[in-house]
Amino acid sequence: MSKLTPAASLEAEAITSKERGQWALIARRFFRHRMAVASLIVFVLIVAFAFIGPLLWTWDYKIHPEIPPRVSPSLDHPFGTDQAGRDMLGAAMRATAQSLKVAFVVALGSTVIGAIVGAVAGYFRGWVDAVIMRITDILFVIPFLAIAAAIAGAIGTGTRWYHMAFILAIFGWLNTARAVRAEVLSLREKEFIEAARAAGGSSWHIITKHLIPNTTSVIIVSATLQIAFAILAESTLSFLGLGIQSPDTSLGLLIQAAQGFAFNEFWYLFYIPGAMVILIALTVNFVGDGLRDAMDPRQTMVRR
Repeated sequence: MSKLTPAASLEAEAITSKERGQWALIARRFFRHRMAVASLIVFVLIVAFAFIGPLLWTWDYKIHPEIPPRVSPSLDHPFGTDQAGRDMLGAAMRATAQSLKVAFVVALGSTVIGAIVGAVAGYFRGWVDAVIMRITDILFVIPFLAIAAAIAGAIGTGTRWYHMAFILAIFGWLNTARAVRAEVLSLREKEFIEAARAAGGSSWHIITKHLIPNTTSVIIVSATLQIAFAILAESTLSFLGLGIQSPDTSLGLLIQAAQGFAFNEFWYLFYIPGAMVILIALTVNFVGDGLRDAMDPRQTMVRR
C-alpha cells in the first residue's frame, strides 16, 4: 500500500479541514463547558418565563377579587396566592420581568460607559488616566446603599424599573472600566495601533475602531457579570424599600412583602421569589465563567 508524500498529505489535510476563526473556537470551547451551557439554557427558560409566560397564563400580577387569598399551590394557582388575593405565578412572572429589565439595561449602559471610560484612560494615560482612575477609586469607596437610598428618596414613591436601572448603572461601570483600561494599556503599544497613528487616525477613531473592538472578550464577560450584579442589587434595594414600588412589583419587593411568612404554612410566598433571584444570579455567573474560560487569551490561537 503506497504512502502519501508529505506534500500530498498537506494537500489532503487542506481539502478535508477548514480554518476555524477565533469566534468559532470560542464558541466551541464554550459549548464544551457543560455547566455554562446548562446555565445558559436555564437562563433562557427564565427569560421566556418572564416575558412569554404572561401571554399564556390566565392571571396577571394584579389583585383580583375573584381570586381567594392565601391558597396553597394548586393546579389553578401553581405558586399559590397571597393574602391580598393575587396569583403568585402571575406576580412572579411580572416581578422577574421587571428585575430582568433592570439587569439588561444596567448591563448595557454600564458596559458602554465602562468600555469608553476605560479605553480613554488607558489610551491617553498621564493626567487623563490619573483623573479618571481617582474618580473611579472614589466611587468605589462611597457606600453604595447610602447613595442609592439618597437617589431613591429624591425620586420618591414613584420609583420605577428604569429609575432603578439608572441608579445601578451609576456604579455598575467601575469594574468594566478597570478591566478595559488594563487591556488597552497593553494594546496601545501594538504595531496596528502605531500604524493607525501613522495613517493619521484620530484618537477617537483609534479608540472606537481599534482598541474597544480588540477588548471585546473582556467587555462581553463584564456585561454578563453585570446582569448578576444588577439582579442582586435591585433585589436588595427593593427589599429595603428603596427600589421598585407598588403597584408595580419586582423579585425584591415580593420577598420584602412575604418576609413574615418564611417559617409558616405560607412559606412559598417568600421562598419562590428568593429561589428565582438565586437561580438567576447563579446561572449568569456560570455563563460568565464559561465565557471567561472560552475567551482566555492564551487559547485564542487560530487552529486548523
